[in-house]
Amino acid sequence: MLLEMRNIRKTFPGVVALNQVNLRVRAGEIHAIVGENGAGKSTLMKVLSGVYPHGSYEGEIVFEGQVREFGGIRESEHLGVIIIHQELALVPLLSIAENVFLGNETARFGVIDWMAAHSKTQALLKKVGLKELPDTPVSQLGVGKQQLVEIAKALSRQVRLLILDEPTASLNENDSQALLDLLLELKGQGITCILISHKLNEISRVADTITVLRDGSTVASLDCQAGPVSEDRVIQAMVGREMADRYPQRQPDIGETVFEVRNWRAHHPQQGGREFIKGIDLHVRQGEIVGIAGLMGAGRTELAMSIFGRSWGH
Repeated sequence: MLLEMRNIRKTFPGVVALNQVNLRVRAGEIHAIVGENGAGKSTLMKVLSGVYPHGSYEGEIVFEGQVREFGGIRESEHLGVIIIHQELALVPLLSIAENVFLGNETARFGVIDWMAAHSKTQALLKKVGLKELPDTPVSQLGVGKQQLVEIAKALSRQVRLLILDEPTASLNENDSQALLDLLLELKGQGITCILISHKLNEISRVADTITVLRDGSTVASLDCQAGPVSEDRVIQAMVGREMADRYPQRQPDIGETVFEVRNWRAHHPQQGGREFIKGIDLHVRQGEIVGIAGLMGAGRTELAMSIFGRSWGH
């Protein structure tokens, strides 16, 4: 057993976020943690990784057979416990190599050895399946490739337990499959992974064990190696009842146009001369759900972010 979290309790003012949570993770497995929004998944992982330091919670963490009292994220990283948050912690204007070794620079005679950093980064990028050069600015990468840079960064720190919080939430199908394939490769190399996800089809594909949280408590631990675990069984554990009708019929009541974008154009927030939204028209009617589809890099996220003011549009 690589990791045990025993009777973890974490509170915030007026809220019990985690209540006597128990988690057991075997070495070399992919362990999925699922639950509805607010179930406590991310909070539990922040406790494990030292984001919430020892003393701010009750309970015990046992890693590699020893009780650990992480006072911060640097201490957990020193033992190879690395967390990749849903909001990626990359600096857009720095290169891939600079991001990979940020805070963990290779120094020689008191000076950063960039030649060694680039050489190591090139080897790490090959491991995660990226063909970009180490000096490529992160701002030029899509979200899927940025996820791979984060994993390369974790590998540079001799990761033993890799925690991924909703890694495929903003990825398209192809990028999601590539990321899951990489997790299986890392498993083959002996790296243990904890995967938080709402996408049950992805979990069914890669997970060896599924732990279900509900309302801040552990309600089930399902061993996928002992036999197939159906999505219905996982959903029932998540919500506490059987879902007889997962996709009920709905009768939309569509009204008049309440939001409209005409010939919308927007420029890249870091590269002012680059126009990435070109002449978009969009109409949204009252009571309507509008889907925006396209391949990775087509501009879906950029369109939404520019409309809401992240970058200048007209």
